[in-house]
Amino acid sequence: MDSQDVYRGQYHLHPYGEINCVIPLDDTAEIMGMSGWQKAGWTSPGAGTHYFPEVRGGALVALFFLPAGRISYKIKPGLPQPVAI
Repeated sequence: MDSQDVYRGQYHLHPYGEINCVIPLDDTAEIMGMSGWQKAGWTSPGAGTHYFPEVRGGALVALFFLPAGRISYKIKPGLPQPVAI
């Protein structure tokens, strides 16, 4: 992903959660996590979380690991998040 402006992907839900490894290629690149914008590291949104994937500030690589390979696009923005994000 290489985005100076905010790039927003397709809204989706993780039935069993997700584990992400974020590797910025530019010092200014960030990805939006469940707790806000972040740089290099790991994120781990919990089961039932849903959001638009967003990147800003440059190029980064994000490796997404989906438990049981599950992802759902049958969700609408604005619904409440689960208790544990």
